[in-house]
Amino acid sequence: MTITLLDPTGERHPGARPSAPRLPALAGRVVALLDISKPRGDIFLDRVEALLGARGVTVRRYIKPTFAKPAPADLRRRIAQECDAVIEALAD
Repeated sequence: MTITLLDPTGERHPGARPSAPRLPALAGRVVALLDISKPRGDIFLDRVEALLGARGVTVRRYIKPTFAKPAPADLRRRIAQECDAVIEALAD
């Protein structure tokens, strides 16, 4: 199966970026749910948290100060240290 990833940054000729390695399973793992501060993103993440929790996944919630800028470096570092994977919510 071929997966095409689109880069939303608006670069005219983005460089090749390898995909992150996939975890073999999520059970027993810690997954970060990152709310980017767009309206109703928290509602989406509430449902994702319930679904993951039912599968034995530990969930930690994080929120960006604003959707208009990348997550601050300290927040990205904290998520990387505390979690095995991250799901970012995009909603409106």
